[in-house]
Amino acid sequence: MYKRIGIVLAMAMLGACAAPRPYEAPRAPTPSEEPQPPVETRPGSPPTTVEPPEPLPEPASREPVLGPASRALVDQAHIQLASKNYAVAAGSIERALRIEPDNPLLWIELAKVRQAEGNFVQAENMARKAISLSVQAPATQARAWQLVADTYRARGKNIEAQEAEQKAKSLTRR
Repeated sequence: MYKRIGIVLAMAMLGACAAPRPYEAPRAPTPSEEPQPPVETRPGSPPTTVEPPEPLPEPASREPVLGPASRALVDQAHIQLASKNYAVAAGSIERALRIEPDNPLLWIELAKVRQAEGNFVQAENMARKAISLSVQAPATQARAWQLVADTYRARGKNIEAQEAEQKAKSLTRR
């Protein structure tokens, strides 16, 4: 009986060791804990500090591209849009969005379809979604801002349209 109790206790202790630790949020280092540059010393020479490496450059802009399946669906949607078959064109773009939901080019295409339908509020929302997804892609952001300007202008909001166009132009100058 004591042997069984001992085995149960040993298993409980081992189980406690295997349990994951609760999450602790990382804390900011205090000034006394901040790393100091290392000091290099050689026998017979004065100590010198080693310079920290240069900071990495900002990431280059990465303009999005469409994958082959999405490209085929967008081409199909362009044909459907030209024949004013807006619902089917939107369906093609939405199928492409199921393949690449974070591709801002697809959101721009869907905004164009909504704009052609006359649904300018929804077109603006799609264009703004494209803007939020294209942080490192200024050319794509500029296209989306131009769409936002067009939707404002179609609704008679000319001041807002000018502001959106200015944002688009400022992104193309970079």
